[in-house]
Amino acid sequence: MKLKTPLVIAFAVASLHSYSLAHAEGRGEHRSEGHAEGRSEARPNPPPRQPPERFQAHPPGAHPHGPIVRPHPIRVLQPTVVKYGGHQWHHWAHPEFFRPVYYWNWAVVSNVTCVAEDSYGDQYPVTEATFSGFGLVNMTTVEDDALDRCAAESGGDPNCYLATCSHF
Repeated sequence: MKLKTPLVIAFAVASLHSYSLAHAEGRGEHRSEGHAEGRSEARPNPPPRQPPERFQAHPPGAHPHGPIVRPHPIRVLQPTVVKYGGHQWHHWAHPEFFRPVYYWNWAVVSNVTCVAEDSYGDQYPVTEATFSGFGLVNMTTVEDDALDRCAAESGGDPNCYLATCSHF
């Protein structure tokens, strides 16, 4: 009898919590919407990203299949720090590309920096502070901000591409 009462209370709390989560998801409420203040324009929601495949190490050597990008002169512009969800550049309708998969310990990620590069080798870094619960599904926004900055500040270079992303 003593065990029955705590189980009933635990079940009631768990069912109430799951109902409120399902209700919030049904209405489209997400944690990151609170960070969307200051948006300069409405963006379509990015398509959902697939979960990463099982990690496999590459063959030994720095670049066993040759360098990914051929050596070329680059110029790194001053980094821009943006509040997550605050888009200060016009959204560039860039061509679709395969998005990288990041095998990071998302629990310790507090800032993410993505760098886009134009056809002249100029690099446009964008750093965004993250929030608790930030993960792979949120990376599309940060990657797009770097691409948007590249397109805006390079004079509309159609060859901007995502060079790299890192975290700290």
